[in-house]
Amino acid sequence: MAVYRGIPIHGVAAGVGAGEGVVTEIIITFGLVYTVYATAADPKKGSLGTIAPIAIGFIVAANILAAAPFSGGSMNPARSFGPAVVSGDFHDNWIYWIGPLVGGGLAGLIYTYAFIPTQHHAPLPTDF
Repeated sequence: MAVYRGIPIHGVAAGVGAGEGVVTEIIITFGLVYTVYATAADPKKGSLGTIAPIAIGFIVAANILAAAPFSGGSMNPARSFGPAVVSGDFHDNWIYWIGPLVGGGLAGLIYTYAFIPTQHHAPLPTDF
């Protein structure tokens, strides 16, 4: 997190490259979206859905604590785009678009195809 014209904006830390920032954002957004799928969106979650708010809150806090020193821990393009618009500084703002979109998309695809079963019905009998 940097301050530009008195406005806090997201930016990678000194010594951290743009590629490392993107990978960090991909990983933390993957963790967030995967947690949302596992605790709140999975149709077979059962009573696990009751802990969804706590689990999601914990993963957001853990992601921010882990990624803030490197990329700022955005996990949301709007969270970085708003301050960039107000400050007029869009330097490395693409990191906070590509990382969350790729991480969230990967988490959604992996969880959907690995853990949410498709409905397969038994074949109907041919003799009536």
